[in-house]
Amino acid sequence: MIDRRDFVLAAGAAIAATATGLPAAAQDTGRKIGYAIVGLGGYGLGVIIPQFKNCQHSKLVALVSGDPAKARRVAAEYGVPERGIYNYQNYDSIKDNPDIDVVYVCLPVSMHAEYTIRAAQAGKHVLCEKPMAVSSAECEQMIAACRKAGKKLMIGYRCHFEAYNLEAIRRARAGDIGKLRYFRSEHGFVAGNPNAWRLKKAMSGGGSLMDIGIYALQAARYMTGEEPVAVFAHEQTDRNDPRFREVEDMIQFQLEFPSGVIGSCMSMYSANQNHVLLMGDKGRIELEPGTSYSGNRLWVGRGRENEITPPPGPGATQWAGQLDHMAQCIVSNREPIVAGEEGLRDIRIIEAIYQSARERRRITLRA
Repeated sequence: MIDRRDFVLAAGAAIAATATGLPAAAQDTGRKIGYAIVGLGGYGLGVIIPQFKNCQHSKLVALVSGDPAKARRVAAEYGVPERGIYNYQNYDSIKDNPDIDVVYVCLPVSMHAEYTIRAAQAGKHVLCEKPMAVSSAECEQMIAACRKAGKKLMIGYRCHFEAYNLEAIRRARAGDIGKLRYFRSEHGFVAGNPNAWRLKKAMSGGGSLMDIGIYALQAARYMTGEEPVAVFAHEQTDRNDPRFREVEDMIQFQLEFPSGVIGSCMSMYSANQNHVLLMGDKGRIELEPGTSYSGNRLWVGRGRENEITPPPGPGATQWAGQLDHMAQCIVSNREPIVAGEEGLRDIRIIEAIYQSARERRRITLRA
């Protein structure tokens, strides 16, 4: 039986092997996989859409936005035809557009489940941003809808396609720091506008843990190659701060892994931090920043005397690697390495972390 440690290694090798081209059958058609981007906010428009120029196997063919003027402007800039412009009222008519293969959901978390399920019902594959949904129950509904429709569901865990993270995983598995004993990660930024959707629990599902703490949780899982068996958490939030009337600021959580590794993680909305550390009995692997859009750095050894420049990742950028991975999975009919089940695992653990912080006790996780 393959475990998560072997799966991550095998998946990384598969990405690298296919990074330079699609299978022969796909190359014969010469057709790129078409994406519809749902949500023209800071991430969908500011980050994802500009990445299609870096893709080998993916192209932008449609937009979904509640702002018609903005949609037309973006369509003109990126060469999206008029027939590829949709709003939230006529969204279901994407089923009639054969150019659209994948819907990429870049909306507030509370909208992920609805627009993923409707995309699947329209006969489209789905790439959904993280966190996957506001609850594990919604995640299960999303997985079920895509499975019923025979469509793939992938979650936007871009760090699985980021060169520094891939190299850190490789070196940890290769034993460069001996037996792993301890993992640590802190992720945070200073939240600003109290009226931002991410500070409204109904839209975000939670505070810093859901938004930025998920990076620390994900890193703990893919760096160790294990699934945690228990959590213990503590929250610290100033409820007099107008930003934190509905969601948490700081939450610290400890993860227990089957091998005996302890993971210590922190998320926060009141300080800037982006750090990943693996401690082994023979050395350490450190990334700071570890999961940024750019400028990540990696050290392997006793301290910071040996900085590593990793080989290139599977794509020109981590986002291009992510977009093209989904495209390749569709063409070759294989499951994405970060399928819906991966998002569900995170949300189940996050729910346990919130429960632990609320009840102030250790929570055992179900297998």
